[in-house]
Amino acid sequence: MHLDLIDWIVIGAFGLLTLVIGLSYTGKASGSMANFFLGGRNLTWWVAGTSMVATTFAADTPLAVTELVAQSGISGNWLWWNMLLGGLLTTFFFARLWRRAGIITDLEFIEMRYSGKPASFLRGFRAIYLGIFMNSLIIGWVNVALMSIIEVFFEVPKSEQLVYVGLAMLVVVAYSSMSGLLGVAITDVIQFVIAMVGCIILAVLVVNSEQIGGIGGLKDKLPAATLDYFPNVSSGSEIGQTLTLSLGAFLAFTTVQWWASWYPGNEPGGGGYIAQRMMSTKNEKHALYATLLFQIGHYCIRPWPWILVALSALVLYPNLGAGEERLGFVMAMKDFLPPGLKGLLLVAFFAAYMSTISTQLNWGASYIINDFYGRFIKPNASQKELVSASRVTTLLLMIVSLAVTTQITSIAAVWAFIMETGAGLGLVLILRWYWWRINAWSEIMATIAPFVGYSVAKFILGWEFPDSFFLTVGFTTIVWIVATYATRPTPESKLQAFYEKIQPDGAWAPVRKSLGLPKPRTKVYHLLVAWISAVVMVYSTLFFIGDLIFQNYERFALFFGTALLGLFMMLLMSKKVKFFQD
Repeated sequence: MHLDLIDWIVIGAFGLLTLVIGLSYTGKASGSMANFFLGGRNLTWWVAGTSMVATTFAADTPLAVTELVAQSGISGNWLWWNMLLGGLLTTFFFARLWRRAGIITDLEFIEMRYSGKPASFLRGFRAIYLGIFMNSLIIGWVNVALMSIIEVFFEVPKSEQLVYVGLAMLVVVAYSSMSGLLGVAITDVIQFVIAMVGCIILAVLVVNSEQIGGIGGLKDKLPAATLDYFPNVSSGSEIGQTLTLSLGAFLAFTTVQWWASWYPGNEPGGGGYIAQRMMSTKNEKHALYATLLFQIGHYCIRPWPWILVALSALVLYPNLGAGEERLGFVMAMKDFLPPGLKGLLLVAFFAAYMSTISTQLNWGASYIINDFYGRFIKPNASQKELVSASRVTTLLLMIVSLAVTTQITSIAAVWAFIMETGAGLGLVLILRWYWWRINAWSEIMATIAPFVGYSVAKFILGWEFPDSFFLTVGFTTIVWIVATYATRPTPESKLQAFYEKIQPDGAWAPVRKSLGLPKPRTKVYHLLVAWISAVVMVYSTLFFIGDLIFQNYERFALFFGTALLGLFMMLLMSKKVKFFQD
């Protein structure tokens, strides 16, 4: 693939800008673990929220959306649109609590909430399991996606692609290991703006090309059902008959997955790098606003340029075979971008890639250093020693992740594995904040049981998704409930300390009474109404933006009005209850 001089200048300028911005925050990151992993707990809501959106905008996401649209039309996006329910649950029920906890990682929460050897084991195990094993899988699939882009755009042979990915990761390691989360978050904001501008320009050029003929031409060239927002679960498998899911699969995604499964970036109750961003904000109000901004940006603003390019690719490249549909996005980049803009779009993909990788490396290092090395190996280490170890760990994580990348042959297979081996854990992660009886054994068994359920379903019964998913969720739920009642509760003193610090709502009456505290006015009802109202608002916003693009003005007015109603109810509930501590 030939790039003009202007393209290389754009790419080089972006790389230099990223390094300068990231490295300029090195001094601020060096003082302590809180500075390195949480930016000194001083991020504003819009920086933290945009950083969340940027992190989930990886090099693979436009390609994945292109594949979903090619196979199932716009409604295919419900495979990830359903996760909004869990994301907004985190916004209203958990964001302020994570900030209130005053911890460095979400795994540190384990020994705040539980006690004894089970809690220590759980924290150490999850630090290695998530920080190294799961983190390397996530980075690996993002690397594989970047390799696909390099292959199509630059025609680089497979034998050389890993070298280019390794060089890209070295740039990320250079600024993320020196500047910590503050540098990562600031560069995330810049990278997200570049990535979105690039994708919007591509969408405009492709849709208005002679081959497509604008929005009207696009609508004329595609079956009407391809543009439907909602799936017909009883439909066949042809393009244009909307989402090709069985009823069981659709129910698994929309009614179970969002609360039952641990999945990176969509952990029930928050967690991972989402919790890291919430804990890095100035206060509880900034944590809630940041998480709300994330949901709106992630689900409403970001997808439409990708969807437009994906729909156009159906017209432009009708002969792409199964498994090749995702390449339609990259082929459109090659065919429709003039010199200079080719470099900009490549920069957009590199920006998306770098924002994801920098977060994953920083997040993974936080687990390994804060929750394993600093907790079990060298608990008396100074803050500067731990920061230095964090920088070395960031580099080591890169090396491990590159090795894992060579073993990944299917991104979809990694997605499915992660989702199903976390099936059933989600409810424990939610209830541990709102029910005093959850203990360390509940979470330990909910972490281990999905592997057993998944193995039985896949390798003994031969079941596939969604049957395997339902079996794993049911099995895991039974196991952790039995474990909860078969083991002793967390000691009263630990529960009292947790309650006094966090002041959670929900089923904490025995602990509250032991402290001699009066029954508080519950916020749960107001939180539920605010959550449901926000769900209505964000989904309606997603759809009215789509209808505005596709010139469906009557439906636009309907969804726009519904979004305003959801916004009004959400704000009304916010005034009814005091969300934040003084």
